Amino acid sequence: MRIIMFTCNRFIYLVPTLLGIVILVFFVSHVIPADPAALVAGPFADQEQIAKIRRMYGFDRPLHEQLWMYLTRLIRGDLGESLYSRRPVTWEIIKRFPATLELALISLFSAMVLGITVGIYTAIRRNEWVDHLSRGITIAGLAVAGFWMGIMLQLFLGYQLDLLPVSGRISGSPPHHITGLYLLDSLLTLNGRAFLSSVKHIILPAATLTFAPFATLTRFTRAGVLNALNSDFVRYERLMGLSWPLLIDKYVLRNSLTATVSQIGLLFGFMLGGSVVVERVFSWPGLGSFTVESILTMDYKAVLAVALWSGFVYMFGNLFVDIVLALIDPRETTR
Repeated sequence: MRIIMFTCNRFIYLVPTLLGIVILVFFVSHVIPADPAALVAGPFADQEQIAKIRRMYGFDRPLHEQLWMYLTRLIRGDLGESLYSRRPVTWEIIKRFPATLELALISLFSAMVLGITVGIYTAIRRNEWVDHLSRGITIAGLAVAGFWMGIMLQLFLGYQLDLLPVSGRISGSPPHHITGLYLLDSLLTLNGRAFLSSVKHIILPAATLTFAPFATLTRFTRAGVLNALNSDFVRYERLMGLSWPLLIDKYVLRNSLTATVSQIGLLFGFMLGGSVVVERVFSWPGLGSFTVESILTMDYKAVLAVALWSGFVYMFGNLFVDIVLALIDPRETTR
């Protein structure tokens, strides 16, 4: 019952937060010194045509009226029409979100497996050569810019060694659409060629997107495990002769991964909303590429929709993490 009440309280906070995101992005997108009506009309349009488009889309109305119109449509589930593609923004998001989700899930899973494993091992081998090497790699992971690493991987593994493709999501025809996730759809339809091509195309962008989260999870896991290993109850179990695997599994992990689990939720939101640069470098047809196109064309309705969608997914990811933390440590429900 306490978990249910905890979840409901967290869920209530989502509504004003989402509203704040919409209002903030709306005003920021409208104070930029550019005229979306002129961009829609094209370079050869005269002032009369631009004014007509401005009236058509309501750009001539006061800002608070435009906001009220947008919120009214938003309550009905209408995110508007893209000024650039002239298609519903909801359709654009549904079309592109599976590509971003697939890249984020693969990257997050890789970062979790590698980061938690390396963090535990380096904590056990504290101050040995492997610990020093790990710290150097994690510092590099936090310092290196994602776009630079992506370009270097393209140049070395893509162009010089010609091992992996450097752009796109698949070569040839995509698998039959079931979920929109090419790897999963390929397995479900037993399309081995599409699966192999999808794996080759996702390796470089996933490796680029994984590096920084891997460094973060490694550092948090190492710190948490070291803190648990120095606790009195773990020292007692070690003196009693408990084996390392059993000690780690039974006593250390549950008491050391709270901060790591919290970071996983934040990183998942970062990967969904912050993969713009990686998607752009590798021409990955996801929400990141769509966001860049929308910003360059001043398609404020698309920018608003992507910001709202990213905030929605980000907050629900954190809500899920809060629930997991409450299950791991019931004391979280009292905070």
